[in-house]
Amino acid sequence: MTTHKSKGQTEHQPYTLVQQFPGFEVRYYPEAILARVYSNAKSYRELTSPAFNALAGYIFGGNDAGKKIAMTAPVHVDLHENGSSMSFVMPPEYEMEDLPIPDNAAVKIERSKPGYVAALTFGGYASDEKILEESEKLRNFLKQNHIQWTGNFRFLGYNSPYKFWNRRNEVVVNIIWE
Repeated sequence: MTTHKSKGQTEHQPYTLVQQFPGFEVRYYPEAILARVYSNAKSYRELTSPAFNALAGYIFGGNDAGKKIAMTAPVHVDLHENGSSMSFVMPPEYEMEDLPIPDNAAVKIERSKPGYVAALTFGGYASDEKILEESEKLRNFLKQNHIQWTGNFRFLGYNSPYKFWNRRNEVVVNIIWE
């Protein structure tokens, strides 16, 4: 299992690199605990600020224990016309019962399902247009390699908005992988 830390020592969600392809890679993500905010937002721009603020409030002490929780990367964004969400991955040393209860009822603590994803990495700042463009690239790579996907294409953001250079973003989608 690969776990990465950036130069700023932000812990990254662990995954196993399964196979590298030209333009993308296949990863296996084990189950993780997420703090998640659901929204009716239809765009990245509309979702980002309110969802991020609610999640940041939780990890910066907005919980029944007043406890601070370390920030991890990436931030998961799932945009869908039927409802969107943003999630922070909780550090791996926490179990569900160890996490404090959020003060903000919009913040839900949930487990992700383990599974295989195709991931395409890109730089710069994310926008609705860029996420759509990169999702389309990944969709084409999957078609070329006869890999079937399932569900939404999602965005993973790794950097603070104040990091201007060498930004890391990804689009991912669950895949059928045997």
